[in-house]
Amino acid sequence: MRHGDPTPVSPPPRVSSSRAWLLAIRPRTLSASVAPVAVGAALAVYLGVFHAMSAMAALVGALFIQVGTNLANDVLDFKKGADTPDRLGPTRVVAAGLLSARAVTWGAALAFAAATLVGLYLVARAGWPILVIGLASLACGYLYTGGPHPLAYRGLGDVFVMLFFGVVAVSGTYYVQALAWSVRAALLGVAVGSLSVAILTVNNLRDVDTDRAAGKRTLVVRLGAEWGRGYYAASVALAFVLPVLMGLAGGLSRRPGWGLGPAVMLVLGALPLATGPIAQVRSGASGRALLPVLGMTARLQLWHALLLCLGLLLDRWLGGGMLGWPPVL
Repeated sequence: MRHGDPTPVSPPPRVSSSRAWLLAIRPRTLSASVAPVAVGAALAVYLGVFHAMSAMAALVGALFIQVGTNLANDVLDFKKGADTPDRLGPTRVVAAGLLSARAVTWGAALAFAAATLVGLYLVARAGWPILVIGLASLACGYLYTGGPHPLAYRGLGDVFVMLFFGVVAVSGTYYVQALAWSVRAALLGVAVGSLSVAILTVNNLRDVDTDRAAGKRTLVVRLGAEWGRGYYAASVALAFVLPVLMGLAGGLSRRPGWGLGPAVMLVLGALPLATGPIAQVRSGASGRALLPVLGMTARLQLWHALLLCLGLLLDRWLGGGMLGWPPVL
């Protein structure tokens, strides 16, 4: 395939249209949207400011933004020559000839439009800060692989993921319910976002050779695979260190404003799920050998978010929410 050539890399297999769209949407990646919204909603419950409609709208909007981003990436990576026959990741539908670039472009536009409609409700409730967040999310969803200086091609993909699948997602979800910002939400956003960064790092380690050939200068390409392996382990570790520190801080006699109740440390229950993928990455696994690590890291992200939410809810129900730490039984 020539650079940007719209001709498929090989005769397309027989795949139904609905199956092709599922491949394009990449539903297994959507945990990156669900996890931060769930944590932001659980924090709102913990602090007594939960608002169901706003939380649901935040979830739907986040999912549409990610779907739009996934579809845009499928088209734009193909046009930039990053999706070649040598790519080892999941099927990209435009490169495989399963869907046309025009159809997928329209799909991305519709997903972003749906996110905008949902966002109108959130803007009406929470005002201009949500408008700014929404516009920035939509813009970066396109600029991740689009525009003259795509973020993913400049080593800025990690920053985008940490912000919009971590800090902004958790903080924004909390804000539309509480109508106030929270340091706790920002810190939990870093914890949740670090696992999305870890997933991105596995992708970048797997595709380091094809990315380098296509001029896609991810952090792993810029700094090297060995650095990327340590970066992955550090990202996973950060997801556990922050919640534990926040739980411990909540027990201090002079409780800081970013402290939480003790049950948040239930998140450590997901730690055994982290040892396997870290060991494989640190052992030097590369190429196809990293494909199972993606699934393991996604599963870790889901259990991490689930236990984090459960801890926040338990602290609230046991009296440790706004009443302080330790909980009042």
